[in-house]
Amino acid sequence: MSRSLLVIAGEVSGDMHAAGVVRELQKRDPEMKFWGVGGSRLRECGMEILYDVKDMAVMGLAEVLRRYGFFKRALDHVLEEAARRRPDAVLLVDYPGFNLRVAEQLKKAGLPVIYYICPQVWAWHRSRIRKIARIVDHLLVIFPFEVDVFKDTGLRVDFVGHPLTDAPEETVSDLPWQGSPRLALLPGSRKQEIHRILPAMLGAVEKLRVEHPNLAVLVACPSDQVAGWVQEFAGPRNNLFRAVTGKTRAVLRTARAALVKSGTSTIEAALAGCPMVLVYKTSWLTYALGRLLVRVPHIGMVNIVAGCPVVPELIQQQATPDTIARAVSPLLSHTSAHDRMKQDLFEVQKLMGKGGASLQAAELILADIENSRKL
Repeated sequence: MSRSLLVIAGEVSGDMHAAGVVRELQKRDPEMKFWGVGGSRLRECGMEILYDVKDMAVMGLAEVLRRYGFFKRALDHVLEEAARRRPDAVLLVDYPGFNLRVAEQLKKAGLPVIYYICPQVWAWHRSRIRKIARIVDHLLVIFPFEVDVFKDTGLRVDFVGHPLTDAPEETVSDLPWQGSPRLALLPGSRKQEIHRILPAMLGAVEKLRVEHPNLAVLVACPSDQVAGWVQEFAGPRNNLFRAVTGKTRAVLRTARAALVKSGTSTIEAALAGCPMVLVYKTSWLTYALGRLLVRVPHIGMVNIVAGCPVVPELIQQQATPDTIARAVSPLLSHTSAHDRMKQDLFEVQKLMGKGGASLQAAELILADIENSRKL
């Protein structure tokens, strides 16, 4: 009888990282069946998709509340399918608002629960650390400091490295750069965040063009859908940039500097050695709640991993075209600020692991499945 794995990856980045693990699992067990929540990458692996990430990915509390009914139906459906199919294990990838509820229910149902890419409880909800230890059987973390977060809980935690260290190098010869210096924009992968962040970034581009009239700008998009949103929200500013799909690492490797939305993109820029300025804007309600809950001095993962402010962070009201332009301008020229950040990013790279994250995760998952079958 073939083995079955329920996979839930509710965002574009989670879909990408989960697909890497699934491909490694398929090499070792070609008969294993995969089903659950994912996107185009997992679909390409042959996974049965119950709900697509394009329907699951939202940003901020206000957006979640507006779609509460949909998420409740999706949760109930996934739990019903898990009860009916009885997978050998459950692989939850990031996406904590949904996945922690799934974990709690499926742990009670006696299914082995494996969590890949730890919810950032060390930043937002330290009170959830004990809860995660109670409802998760095995935690696979991608940042080295996360092991210590759970050291006194009894939860089995393994650092597998960051999956982006395994990303294949992309060809750079066909990128449509036109001019110099080169500036990359990464405004995010969700419609709401692009709507809020891209206009400020493009406003900064307009101001930078005064100092750098030949400035070349590429917007790196993870999908054609995201590229469409970028074109939609740019409006009459479409002439300021070219959108590039599926070549984020190549864009960052060839850019002089980047404006990057907070999140996984900052790690991707760090691994590409691209100096950057972090830009983040969200709804006023989400921001206000975040100010009350956040317990770390930085929001950028690059700064959190480094333990110091390597990258400037422009958040909410600070993220204006003027402040963004002033912050990134020194990084576009041959300055000590540019060289210093390049060196700092190299130090961050060394902390991210030696690669093989997907392979290590897959081997640990298979071992968990084998051990559970012996019980």
